[in-house]
Amino acid sequence: MQAQPVRALADPPLPQRLKLSALWASLTFCYLYGDYFGLYKPGKLQHILDGAGPMGPATQGSLLFVALLLVVPGLMAFLSLALPARTTRWSNIGLALFYAVFVALTMPGAWWFYLAYSSIEIVLCGAIVWLAWRWPQAPTAATR
Repeated sequence: MQAQPVRALADPPLPQRLKLSALWASLTFCYLYGDYFGLYKPGKLQHILDGAGPMGPATQGSLLFVALLLVVPGLMAFLSLALPARTTRWSNIGLALFYAVFVALTMPGAWWFYLAYSSIEIVLCGAIVWLAWRWPQAPTAATR
């Protein structure tokens, strides 16, 4: 019996925008799962029932702040595909740096699962910055 030849799989390159969008989607899932697993910490649900929010007492203002903080990564999954290239590049760099610093500030004293999620989130933010920084340049008239 003859062995069948192994055919190589095609692996076309992904557009920069699609990679950035996928990274923001991954980052959003990490935020959601990190917050979800945080609900399993002993006493957390009772703390919420007693009126505590994610960043102090649950008020309309604090919950609006947290909602806006978490909606941006989700929106960036779309905006990375839809905004003009220059705006996309700089918004990816600026927002990913902001979120990396913000996540790093929340890490001291956190539980292991949160540290794991936070570490992954910082790596994802770093990948976003790196990809956006290395955005391919259009050829100029002199190089055509």
